[in-house]
Amino acid sequence: MPSYPRLFQPLQAGPVTLKNRIVMGSMRTRLESEPDGSARAAAFYAERARGGVALIITGGYSPDAAGLLEADSGALDHPDKLALHRVVTDAVHAAGSLICLQILHAGRYAKHDGLVGSSDIPSPINRRKPHALSTAEVEQTIESFAACAALAREAGYDGVEIMGSEGYLITQFTATRTNNRSDQYGGSLENRLRFPLEVVRATRARVGPGFLILFRMSALDLVEGGLNAEETLQQARALEAAGVDVLDTGIGWHEARVPTIGYMVPRAAWRDATARIKSAVSIPVMATNRINTPELAEELLAQGVADLVSLARPLLADAAFALKAEQGCADEINTCIACNQACLDFLFRNKVASCLVNPRACHETLYPGGKAERAKRVAVVGAGAAGLSCAITAFERGHSVTLYEAQAGIGGQLNLAKEVPGKEFTETLRYFRTRLARSSIRLKTGHRVSANELAQSGYDAVVLASGVRPRLPEIPGIDHPKVLRYDEVLSGAKVPGRRVAIIGAGGIGFDVAEFLSEAHGDAKIADFLAAWGVDPQGMGDGGLVSPRKEKLPCTVVMLQRKPTPPGKTLGATTGWAIRMELARRGVAVLTGVSYQRIDDQGLHILHEGQAKLLEVDHVVLCAGQEPVNALRAELAAKGIDAALIGGAERAEEIDARRAMEQGMKVAYAL
Repeated sequence: MPSYPRLFQPLQAGPVTLKNRIVMGSMRTRLESEPDGSARAAAFYAERARGGVALIITGGYSPDAAGLLEADSGALDHPDKLALHRVVTDAVHAAGSLICLQILHAGRYAKHDGLVGSSDIPSPINRRKPHALSTAEVEQTIESFAACAALAREAGYDGVEIMGSEGYLITQFTATRTNNRSDQYGGSLENRLRFPLEVVRATRARVGPGFLILFRMSALDLVEGGLNAEETLQQARALEAAGVDVLDTGIGWHEARVPTIGYMVPRAAWRDATARIKSAVSIPVMATNRINTPELAEELLAQGVADLVSLARPLLADAAFALKAEQGCADEINTCIACNQACLDFLFRNKVASCLVNPRACHETLYPGGKAERAKRVAVVGAGAAGLSCAITAFERGHSVTLYEAQAGIGGQLNLAKEVPGKEFTETLRYFRTRLARSSIRLKTGHRVSANELAQSGYDAVVLASGVRPRLPEIPGIDHPKVLRYDEVLSGAKVPGRRVAIIGAGGIGFDVAEFLSEAHGDAKIADFLAAWGVDPQGMGDGGLVSPRKEKLPCTVVMLQRKPTPPGKTLGATTGWAIRMELARRGVAVLTGVSYQRIDDQGLHILHEGQAKLLEVDHVVLCAGQEPVNALRAELAAKGIDAALIGGAERAEEIDARRAMEQGMKVAYAL
């Protein structure tokens, strides 16, 4: 009997039979903007198809020029683009999966001057003012959706997903927040739903009954002026009647001030919203957002929350997620930790998406699988993020690897990061431990290797991933008993009192502030929804209610020397939520601070030209790190040129993403 009987049960979805309940959900990669984008996308999706998913949904493609998210985004609006798409569909079909094209019209979210919307109301996250579509232009846009679907069928896709969630054009029609029209597409709920329903009807009429149509609808808008739960259910029933085969459930608009996919969101936080939709329709319904383990996916299916699970970022993290689960090897899954650092944050920086825990994602053609031309004997010093990435990759490439770690166990700084509420580096450490146990890598923990030992062992290559140590700023009283280092606090070696000052407002400073200001324990969905003002029943305006006031376990103030806004190094897609969360908890932030001294009274500072005393129980140092790399010079003296990666190479900010990427790249270069 399979470990996950429901997850691997076939499902009839409209005209197609899905071999299991795992769908690779839509996510933009920016591969479509690359010169060799089709070949790279084909390799990327085919690897996920070989990994066992039943259905793949591409990133969004616009049906016309106005709908482009950016000028270089993908569109399927002319037959001359079919050949490039067939490269992808042929590769996926050959690998054993079905594939659908997502049709996405950006509406007022478009980052170009030709943007349009249901009305001329600009978005708070886009300064450009959209052109309000005329009635005739609305009808032409409906035709563009249908034409795009027909082209998708011709390109070999098995279906399309119409994007009607997340604040894009279709949701701009359905919500009073963005629709002030006076024609048949505005006013009453019936009129505001007319546009998505006519898009579906026109699409079905064009492609016929033998082509799969999914619709990604907003299960919760999470914005004022959005739909409430009853209105959402009316939309779901109307979409089913219009010809949709599967309903996918999106959560929140991009401009919503509620986090929906970041690590601070509990797993399966939106299950009730999906369950409501499933209860209202007879067609299959798909759950999405913060589903990252097969156990959780199985649970949602078993409890009747959904018929399918959509995994996007989890399949960036591990292309073989489905296959490993089906074969009883779930402990080998490289789990998505919802950090967003290399996927969504990269997209905001106009970079091709990837994954912190799997930097090879979206770069399969650049770093193909298989063995190196010549097997080498490799020493990796340090079993933190960089060293683990390098050692595992080098082993997979066919090298003989010895991994040295001075501490008693692996993980390095990951052992501290995993203590921050919501951060799931425990999963990453479990993955690495499993991979090490099932490899022939020689792991030597509790062993501080010397240059002499490395030289005498005759390795072909030495990689130093020896990490960092906390930097101690030059402040009078820095050795006072009130002073604690961040590693002492996060590890639990020392417990601060109820009044704490944090010196440093970079990533680690924010981590410590989160750690200290939140009551520890398992994240509960009900608590998360209440804290962020989400109505569990969805009946508030846009599914919102007044947020619950937080009860703080301690008083925290963060301090920064620079006068610039704090948290600049935080990710674009999670930083705003972290700052809002800490502000709601009453964590104070002072910038432009000069540190005078630390004594029995507390921390003495200068702020805005005035001397101030912070009467705190403890001062936690989060003032940066220094690289630990003296071994490199010792090796150089013996004629050995060792590679530096991770914090040992650069320690300004502890960066697990950069560390793992460096580890992989160095392993491929061996």
